Amino acid sequence: MALAAQVSVPLPGSPVPMTLSPLAVLVVGGVLGPGPGATALAVYLGLGALGVPVFVGGGGAWRLVGPTGGYLLAFPVAAALVGWLASRRLVRCFLAAALGMAVIHLAGIAHLALLGGDVMQAIHWGSVPFLAGDVLKITIAAVVIAGLLPRTRPQLDPE
Repeated sequence: MALAAQVSVPLPGSPVPMTLSPLAVLVVGGVLGPGPGATALAVYLGLGALGVPVFVGGGGAWRLVGPTGGYLLAFPVAAALVGWLASRRLVRCFLAAALGMAVIHLAGIAHLALLGGDVMQAIHWGSVPFLAGDVLKITIAAVVIAGLLPRTRPQLDPE
């Protein structure tokens, strides 16, 4: 997670950078499962809030209330959802990852709207510029999860 957050591309006109963090969230949740995935992301947030430089640009609790706070706070929920829905089937992994990404987007947009007072501007800043890249991230996550699940969670979908 910390390494994925460091792969960051600032977007002109948006307070939210494009990172690989959502991809990592989807994979962590899908591979570890709902409980361990959510716990891993909660620990990540806790470490970042304590000042460990795991977020884009460093650490500190203020990052959880700034422009990227909604996305960050959604990470454990998204990981749990993906972990709960993922299976060995690629299509199901794709749908699980897409729903996890939707949770991240919705929380990020809601947080940006609270900060700026304008839902449409929040969508423009926090979702629209990311859609194409997020479809790619969802696809990569689905392939990785479906490929790793037989080894990490063999009890799923016995065939």
